[in-house]
Amino acid sequence: MAVFRTLALSVRFFLELGALAALAYWGLNASEGRAASILLGVGAPLCAAGLWGAFVAPKRLVEVPAPVRLAIEALVFGAATAGLWVSGQRTPAVLLAAAAVIDRIALWLAGERGATPAA
Repeated sequence: MAVFRTLALSVRFFLELGALAALAYWGLNASEGRAASILLGVGAPLCAAGLWGAFVAPKRLVEVPAPVRLAIEALVFGAATAGLWVSGQRTPAVLLAAAAVIDRIALWLAGERGATPAA
């Protein structure tokens, strides 16, 4: 079971990176103006990374109940999925959402009842 948990956590890490990339892609394509595109392309993933680091990451800054961590996790992956969808990247949006849900289920089966465990 330890190998399964490690694999699921590794997949989760790459999904997190994918979500940040999706938010950057959305931001860079969301506006006609260059400055706004750069601001959104940098700002959206930074905001998501800040939320994740503060409340969800293994070495999070703020300890919150598992339902709050799960809600923030859903918010980040949901925003990334929505960003891809509205940018016309429908297949990657569906794949990201499905992979995030499947990995969350795998983590639950591996004993992780909340979001990523505290280190």
